[in-house]
Amino acid sequence: MNKSVNIDLSVKLGSMEFANPVIAASGTFAYGIEFAPFVDLNKLGGFCTKGLSLYPKLGNRVPRMVETSSGMLNAIGLENIGLEKFLIDKLPLIDKFKTRLIVNFFGNNIVEYVEMASALSDVSSIDALEMNVSCPNVEKGGIELSSDPAILQRLVESVRNVTDKFLIIKLSPNVLDITKLAIAAENGGADAISLVNTYVGMKIDVESGKPWLANITGGLSGPAIKPIALAMVYKTCRAVKIPVIGIGGISSVEDALEFLMAGASAIQIGTANYIDPSITIKVIDGLRDYCLKNNLNSLKDLCLRKT
Repeated sequence: MNKSVNIDLSVKLGSMEFANPVIAASGTFAYGIEFAPFVDLNKLGGFCTKGLSLYPKLGNRVPRMVETSSGMLNAIGLENIGLEKFLIDKLPLIDKFKTRLIVNFFGNNIVEYVEMASALSDVSSIDALEMNVSCPNVEKGGIELSSDPAILQRLVESVRNVTDKFLIIKLSPNVLDITKLAIAAENGGADAISLVNTYVGMKIDVESGKPWLANITGGLSGPAIKPIALAMVYKTCRAVKIPVIGIGGISSVEDALEFLMAGASAIQIGTANYIDPSITIKVIDGLRDYCLKNNLNSLKDLCLRKT
């Protein structure tokens, strides 16, 4: 196998080009810089920061993570340092890297979403915004906004009015028809959609008879959700015209290839980062090897989605 052959792994999501389709997912990659000892961040297509809110947030009580069969449950509750501290303490360190920076953010209401988007739009080094409307562990703002197409479209329109940044909407799978939400986001002015976030689940300690998580339920992620997530991505790619970023249980190059073949323009790797902090780089290398093995000069021939 001739490793010297130049393989084009770049992908284009609307107006934005990525060096490759592998993005580290929000909530599993901290603020990015914490993974610098394990991963050459400049080799990634990009990474999403931990979800940011207007003010610092403590999150849920512990225990708030537990392993499950082929996955994990988390009820972190979107704990984060808040917008101001991120801009002062984290961003200057992140700016040293050349990879695409996607800032994930959320709010408790439309006003907070708009304020966050407006503030982040003033930062030139931020390449894109990912709006989290799907976390099942937050009582205010999350599941209500992501389960009603009319409300979601109004939220996206409100944010679109205050930002020119590339806008990604991260959707919840905990709905009856994911395509209706995707269409609402597209109609509201989204540049791309990322899906799926975690599924609501729980685990009970049979010795005590009590739930493992203090929050009772949490978000299920990991390999267990991959087949369901893949089906949702497949359907969504055929329901909207804007790019789709596939998420859900990706832990190998084979998993990534499935999502790309289903129509995703890029993929995000989440829970697998906890198992192997270098998994993103391994998947990038695996995509290059796949192209070499199959005599492909680029990844563009992988997508089954009709143009």
